[in-house]
Order: sequence, then C-alpha cells, then structure tokens
Amino acid sequence: MTDEWYVLIEEDTRETERVDGGELQLHRWMLVGTHYVDGGEEQATAAAEDAALHLIPRGLALHARPGDEPSRHAFLTQDGAWVVLIRLRTRECHIRVTTARLMHFQEEKEAPPKTLKEKLRSAVQTPLPSPKPWTPAARS
Repeated sequence: MTDEWYVLIEEDTRETERVDGGELQLHRWMLVGTHYVDGGEEQATAAAEDAALHLIPRGLALHARPGDEPSRHAFLTQDGAWVVLIRLRTRECHIRVTTARLMHFQEEKEAPPKTLKEKLRSAVQTPLPSPKPWTPAARS
C-alpha cells in the first residue's frame, strides 16, 4: 500500500441522442482529473474543498467572459464527497470532488508484436476465446 493521496474530479457529461424523432439527454459521470496532493489525508481534504469551491469546469470556462463568476451550490456528503452544481447564464454542470488514497498501481505491459508467421497462422485459425469476466474468488 502507498500513502499517496489524490483529489479526483468527475463531471456529469451530457450527450444528446436522437431516437425515434425525439431527443434523449444521456448523463454519465466521467473522471476528468486525478490530482496528486503532496501530504496526507488532511491536505487532500483541504485541496478537495478548494476545488469544489473554485473549479470552473472546462465546458463552462469555454463560454465564460472575463469577470464572469458562476453561481455555485456545493454540497458536502456524509462520506466526504463534494457534489457541486455550477451555473453560468444558460449553462449548468455538475461536478463531484472526492479524495482517494492510491491503493494499487501497475504499469502497462504490451505483448511483443506478432511475427509474420504468427499473423498468417492466426488468419487461418479460429480466434482465441475471449477472457472470462471477473468474478469474486470463492470463499473456503
């Protein structure tokens, strides 16, 4: 385990899809920032509060004029997460700011490239089965 703390920032992203002559607004939370905090949990908590009270999401910042200050409703949940509603003229967005301790990190490993012989062989052979989805380990 590490003792590295981060501030995680998620935005409620919206996409408009046209379906059967109507429009659907699809919402989903998307992780847009992971910021390392030098220090412990207290410093991460203070940094998360600062982000919740001052961060202007990119979607609103693109439409802001110099001197604009958006309205902000910042809610601190019981588990320590900040949920923030930010409005600027006719636009609004939601962000969620949390603190997290890094518990695991693994570097990406790429398999070596296939040789020409392996590429030709895989073109004629049946494909390998897909990996099985993760399931919890059985308890003894």
